[in-house]
Amino acid sequence: MEEFESKFSQIASIIGDKARSVILWNLLDGRAYTATELATSANISLQSTSNHLSKMIKANILSVEKQGRHRYYNYASAEVAQVIESMASLVPLSEAYTKIKKPKANDFTYARTCYDHIAGCVGVKITNSLIDHKILEISEKKYIVTDYGKEWFQKIDIDTNLIKLQKRSFAHQCLDWSERKHHLAGALGASLLEIMIKKDWIRKKKNSRELIITSIGKTALKDTLNLEI
Repeated sequence: MEEFESKFSQIASIIGDKARSVILWNLLDGRAYTATELATSANISLQSTSNHLSKMIKANILSVEKQGRHRYYNYASAEVAQVIESMASLVPLSEAYTKIKKPKANDFTYARTCYDHIAGCVGVKITNSLIDHKILEISEKKYIVTDYGKEWFQKIDIDTNLIKLQKRSFAHQCLDWSERKHHLAGALGASLLEIMIKKDWIRKKKNSRELIITSIGKTALKDTLNLEI
């Protein structure tokens, strides 16, 4: 027990550092970055960044991959990304934000990526619609695809049986930090974003985590989920 408490305390200490928390937050766009890029985002020296990265790799929070002359850093697993996004829900929203009734379509809180799945207002709306249409059911912190859901996903070219073979969480709840409600995460959430991009329902905004819902996407979501975006 003491060993577990010690390791837990160590992880909490690593994540709680200001510079490291900034690095982890910036990695939520799902892309890998070099130490130089992460140093710029955290506004610290390259040497200091290297030290921080080494600690997080040792703690299995981050992983590094060498490609050519560069080393690229990313989360060690999707579960780490889930923890970082969930932590943001503990941050109280500003008074200015709470006055915003309808975020603009290009606003960060409206539609964005959370690691490799859809988050923000749109992500929550899609998830709720999947539940309302009996495509997904909630079981504790996870989502279960119904028999009708398997057919629905198949119609948009997603094979849920193949996705279940992946060595990661299939479909779980991720607490959206801006909406304070859950959206779909895991391998199924990642596949949904991937197919929506492939079908041009959604486009990624360059150099940003923001997502753009296309006119094709708005029509498709209305046809498939009776969802107005």
